[in-house]
Parts: sequence; C-alpha cells; structure tokens
Amino acid sequence: MALGFSPAHAQDDATTSTPVRPIEQAVNPTEPAPSLPFSGAAEGTGPIGFEADQVQYGYEDGTVTATGDVVLRRSGQSVRADSVTWNQKTGQIVASGNIRLIDQDGNQLFTDRVELTDELKAGAMENLLIALREGGRVAAEMGRRDEAGNIILTKASYTGCSVEDDKGCPKSPTWRVNAAEVTYDPNRKNLKFRGARIELFGISLLPLPGLMLATDGRAISGLLIPDVRLSASNGVEISEGYYQRLGDNRDVQIKGHVFTEAAPMISTQYRQLADKGAFQITGYITRSALIPVGTPGSVSKTEARGYLFANGRFQFDPYWSLTSSIRLASDRTFLRRYDISRDDRLRSTVELERITNDSYLSVAGWATQTLRVGDSQGLVPVAFPVIDYRKRIQGIGGGKLELQLNSLGITRSSGQETQRAFAGAKWDLTRMTGMGQLVTLTGLVRGDVYHSSDNALTQTVSYRGNPGWEARGIATAAIDVKWPLVGKFMNGTQVLTPRFQIVASPTIKNLAVPNEDARAIDLEDSNLFALNRFPGYDRIEDGVRFVYGVDWHWQAPGWRINSTIGQSYSLTSKPTLFPDGTGLSSRSSDVVGRTEVRFRDFVKLTHRFRVDKDSLAIRRNEFDATVGSARTYAEVGYLRLNRDITTVEDLQDREELRFSARAAINKNWSVFGAGVVNLTDRNEDPLNTSDGWQPLRTRLGVAYEDDCLELALTWRRDFVATGDARRGNTFQVYFALRNLGIR
Repeated sequence: MALGFSPAHAQDDATTSTPVRPIEQAVNPTEPAPSLPFSGAAEGTGPIGFEADQVQYGYEDGTVTATGDVVLRRSGQSVRADSVTWNQKTGQIVASGNIRLIDQDGNQLFTDRVELTDELKAGAMENLLIALREGGRVAAEMGRRDEAGNIILTKASYTGCSVEDDKGCPKSPTWRVNAAEVTYDPNRKNLKFRGARIELFGISLLPLPGLMLATDGRAISGLLIPDVRLSASNGVEISEGYYQRLGDNRDVQIKGHVFTEAAPMISTQYRQLADKGAFQITGYITRSALIPVGTPGSVSKTEARGYLFANGRFQFDPYWSLTSSIRLASDRTFLRRYDISRDDRLRSTVELERITNDSYLSVAGWATQTLRVGDSQGLVPVAFPVIDYRKRIQGIGGGKLELQLNSLGITRSSGQETQRAFAGAKWDLTRMTGMGQLVTLTGLVRGDVYHSSDNALTQTVSYRGNPGWEARGIATAAIDVKWPLVGKFMNGTQVLTPRFQIVASPTIKNLAVPNEDARAIDLEDSNLFALNRFPGYDRIEDGVRFVYGVDWHWQAPGWRINSTIGQSYSLTSKPTLFPDGTGLSSRSSDVVGRTEVRFRDFVKLTHRFRVDKDSLAIRRNEFDATVGSARTYAEVGYLRLNRDITTVEDLQDREELRFSARAAINKNWSVFGAGVVNLTDRNEDPLNTSDGWQPLRTRLGVAYEDDCLELALTWRRDFVATGDARRGNTFQVYFALRNLGIR
C-alpha cells in the first residue's frame, strides 16, 4: 500500500470555544451519573476536562459512550473524536472518528481509531498521521504503544513538505522518507527510523541508516546527506558527515572527503555558545601533492596540507566586547584547489572594544597571509598593537568636539618596520541660516610621532619616509555650505543642492614619515568633499582648495533618482603628492560623479565616473545594473580604471566585466548563470597576461526550490590555473531538505 499524506485535519485549531462541562451536566440529570474515568484524576496528572454533545450508558455491557464532538483534556494535552467508549469491565477506552490528539509539546496525532489509557496516552491505532509542531508529518498504516510508552509506527513515511497546494487541494510531497518502522519517543521527543530510504520526486534514492529526528525542533546527532562534486583538480568527490550534539550550547560536525584523484581529507567544525558570547572553529587536513607557486621550475611534492578558520565574539558587559578571527592556510593553493574559498588574502584579527554614548576605545591587532602569486610573505605587515581612543564632548563653542588618541605598530619579517602615535582634536559646528543654507565649520589639529627602520626595503621610495624618529604637526580648517532647493518636476518632487567647501592646511611634512595606510588614492564621489582625500592617516593633503558640486534628488511614484557631480581646485602651485593619473595631481581636479536610478523594486542602476579635466578621457567608468524580480533578474557590472599610473604598484589599470542572471521557468524551477571576465590587456597593465578578453570563471546551473526542498545542479569552469588548482570544469549537486536536520 502506497502511503500518502492527508491534510484533512491538519488545519484544525488546537483549541475549542466550547466551555468544558463536567459529566453531571452532559447526561440526563434524572439518571444517576455514571462513574467515568474522565471525571476523576489519575495520580499525579490532575482531573480530565470532558465535554460531549451526548453520553449514553449501557447498563448490560457496562459501557459508557460519549458522542458528538467529544473533547478530553488533561495537563496540556487533549483528545478530540466523534465518539469515545469506555468499557468498565475491561477498562478499555476507545476513541473513533476524526481523532485529533495533541500532546503537551503541541504535536498532533490524527487517526481513525485509537485505544487510550486513563492518562490520555494513545495505544493501538490505524491509518494515522502525526503532525509535528516544528513542521513535518509522519503517516503510517498502523501504530501501537510499547511498554516504555513509545509509539511504534509500521510502514511509515515522513516529510517536511506541505501536502496542500495554494488552492488547498492535496498534493504529493516533493520528498519523503519511507521506513519499515518509525519509533516516536514522546519522552525524548524524537523519531527513530529503521530501514529508511529517501524518495525524491517519487524516485527512491539512497538509504539513510541510523536516521533520527527531533520533534521539538532541536538539533540531533546523526549522519548528514552526502555531497557529490566533480572537479578538474580532484576528480569525483563524495563527502559524508556526522553531526554530534554535545549539549544545549555546543556541537561538532565531522566530514570525510574522498576523491578519485587526490588523497582523502577530513574537516571538522566545532561551535559553542557561552554565557558571554559564542565561537566556532573549522579545520581541514589532508596529505596531498602540492605544486609550489611563485618559484619557477617547481615540482610536485606530497606533504600535509590544511586550513584553520576560527572566529568568535564575547560581550562582557554593555560596554566591553572582544572579537577575534583566525584564518591560516598551509599553502597558497589549498583553498582554491578544494573549492573552500577564492580569497587571495587571509586576515587574522583580534579586537577589544569599549563603546559608550560618548567614547570609543579599541585595542586591536591583525596579520595577513598572502595567497597571491609573486607576493613575498616577508613584506606583508603585521600590525600590533593598533590602539584608537575617541572622546566626544558636546557644547564646546556651540558645536561638537572629538578628541582622538591613536597608535600603530607594524613589523615585517623581511621589510620595513614602523611605529606611529598621534593625538588630535576635531571640532564641528553646524548651523542653518535664515535662507536655508546648511553651514558647517570644522577645525582639526593633530600631532604625530613616527619611528621607522629598514626603510630601504620598501620598493616605492615615496612610501619609505626617513629612518629613525620623525614628528610633524597638522592643522586643518574648513567651511562647508549646502543649499537645498525644493521644487516640483515631472509629477514628482526634486531637491537641488549646490555645495561649496573651502579646506586649508599649512605645509605638512608628508614625505618625512612612512606611508603605511594611505597608498591606494583615487578621486571619486565618495571622498570629493573629505577633509583629507588620502585614505588613512599617514598622508595629509595640504594647501588651500575649493571644492564645488551639486546633488540632485528626484522622487515620483515608483521612481527615485540621485545624482551628484563635482570638482576641486587647488590654490597651491607646488608639486603634490598625488601621482599623475589619480585626478588630483593638477590644480584643477578631474570631474567625478555618481548617478543612481531606481524604479520600484524592479530596476536599479548605478553609474560612477571620473573624467579627465583636460582631455575629457574617462579615467573611471563603473556601471552596475540590476533588472528583474527576486526570481527572474539580470545583473551586470563593468569597471574600467584608465589612470595610466606606472610609478605606484597599488594603482594599476584594470578592466573587468561581471554578469549574473536567473530565469524562473515556473513556480519552482529556474536556471541561473554568472561569469567574470578580465578585459585588461598589456597596454593597460604590462604585467597582465590577458589578451583583453580572458574569462576567469563562468557558472551555469538549474535549480528547484519549494517550501521544503532546495536542489541545484551547477557547472562551473575556471580558466586560470594556479599551482595544483587546475583550470577546468566542476560539477556539483546540492540539495537541502527542510525539517530533516540537514544543512
């Protein structure tokens, strides 16, 4: 007999508006009240609330029969049936007809006939359905209660899927687990399966030995669904895992990975929730062939390889917290070869913070492991300690004063070492004039002290600074004026805001100190009106400059447009620190801007640009567009940096195209694809090996998703090989099942 899932009673409300009546009110008052088991109280359980439309007493056979919407209640559990019969001679209690039993955890049992104990516990049942509070249903041909109080279900099926469509009509579940026997333990609140096999779209698939599920939604120990993948680097991969719940606040997951073209690998993840916070540790380890990168003529060698990732956060009190993250790989190609991550840098950090309404303190440190081919790990900095303290004081001179103390220590195993400390104060005052202009006055003073050594090991001369001790003073004053003008335009409202800024700083000893954090400078809309257009603290823009621009905002039903454009002009004629190509090396800067267009939730367009002030050449052209709904959409991203900078390694030209799309075939099925293409050629970057059209990665797949299943088949092609991370095709099958404790 093929088992199905009937929702006939699943939507019934668990409560009734009919008041509970004692048995004396439910029978004929002229007859003596029968002695029902429901009207008493079993030891330790409390009385049974009882109601029915009619009660009949059989004097000859000693039976009491309640009919017509019978409801029994005791200690948070209830039974509803068309009729309930109690045999006084045998003690048997039988409920029949549209039975719904709700236990103390909110799980519901539906059946046609059930034998009950005097504690409302179910005994023998036929054609039953259990609807779990946390979702999921179990249907069985028969059920019985053993001596331990467990319900044994034979020829049972379980699913976490809905058994009704949008119109309320019955439907077959997308997946189900069929089992020869299922044991429901109400005390331990779990389901144990014997002879289980999963069925997907009506097709019987792999067996699930030892499957166990919790009925109260908690995680439970057991095997996980295996992953299957085919890649150019490792061949066929099958990974199987086991999840172990160690307690209410901690668990561990161990997975084994078997490959046809590589040695096996083991991965482990441990998670714990503590009183003050939480942390997790993930590790991979194997022993496989490694091809070192960055060394010409490298040959393959077999050695232990792995990856460690750990992070956590602890909140000690409302003010103090600790955050940390550790990422370490054995070599530069491990993560890419085993498709764990495509990051080219791994950063490990630790930070202790204290945050109040008017102050902030951070004591941090970080280290970076480079995975880039050609980068020397010895030149990558380790920063410790990094200390930053800020104090905000309101009402000083009618404005806001922010005090700051900062220190930084950088060390390299084969490079320059730098220590820095500074103290500063920044004052802001914002007022609105009678004509609606918003005026902000800003003043900043700062004193810096630096110490550096091994400066000659830094390749770029302008980054080195003078060895030994150096000190400098900084002072900046600025006035910023905005004038919002509001009006009607094209059935909408527009706000046109001209903006003008003056920033002045005396000559600053920039080249005397090292540059560690202000290297990747590029003029764009986000930093046009910044007090210092260098990122970081090590370089400060000096002289006097005017900055001018305009913001425009228009909004109409369904539409919203934001646009900004601006430029700056320097009164200083002396050479600047900005390299040619950054847009800031001349007295007049390049013109920068950004435009955002939104139409409802269907269209979003963003364009950012920088135009050369002399030749009108486009130095930065960045375009991002998203069109479509959540299930059918297309995304395109394009970036071109045409700066012609050859003196600084951080500012090379680049051109890149990104695209992705998803198309819904019907309610559940969709196809998707994505790709990244390197458009940079040797004219833009002499070190680049691309011919101007080099795909880096492409992806194509088909997916199914409903209320209980996620299924995807993905093909990906990598076009760039690095060491033993080969170029080629990767195929992966992914699926996740709701309410089965998997993923």
